[in-house]
Amino acid sequence: MVVLHLGCPVSNTYVKYPRTPHLPWSPGSTPDDERLDRLSNFVGREIVVTEKLDGENTSLYSDHVHARSLDSGHHPSRSWVKALQGRVGPLLPSGWRLCGENCFATHSIAYDNLDSYFILFSVWNESNQCLDWEQTVEWAALLEVALAPVLYRGPWNERLLRRLPEQLDLSRQEGFVVRTAAGFAYSDFGQHMAKWVRSHHVTTDAHWMTRAVVANRLRGEPC
Repeated sequence: MVVLHLGCPVSNTYVKYPRTPHLPWSPGSTPDDERLDRLSNFVGREIVVTEKLDGENTSLYSDHVHARSLDSGHHPSRSWVKALQGRVGPLLPSGWRLCGENCFATHSIAYDNLDSYFILFSVWNESNQCLDWEQTVEWAALLEVALAPVLYRGPWNERLLRRLPEQLDLSRQEGFVVRTAAGFAYSDFGQHMAKWVRSHHVTTDAHWMTRAVVANRLRGEPC
């Protein structure tokens, strides 16, 4: 059962989101990326596979919001998610954070049917523990934030995951993320999370932050 915390004391601890390692067969990894060399920690466990959205990794706290870099400054694409933090922040316990994808600006994929500009994929408590998936779903519902689309939930199945890209529209979907359904500690992140990214994912010549902001569209929003 999730209990909302109103009027929580201010937290001064902010945490950089770790780099998610690539699955061994992910074609989108580069020499600078981390790649899993073994999958034994997933074997025999229940996993949740969610769509990987093409946005900016963002963390929301009771008193703060930042992109992957803790000292990320102002950018027009971050205004919407800062307003979201103003709404949900007072409902978060001190030291907790929501981690998700800020999809306001178009990067390499232009979205025209997003449920929200912020897509939640994990919730972390004051002990730096990632909550299990059931609790994550509960928090998403209580805070009325969109959750990353689930592509599969069930026992680890490498054969299924290797064939999953065949079911994706790789012109409009970046890939997928695998996590254990059970919660885990921040220090164990690399043993519980992995991703598959399409080959040649970045399709633009200039970094998205150096271009004029082109907003993605929400579901039902007129063209």
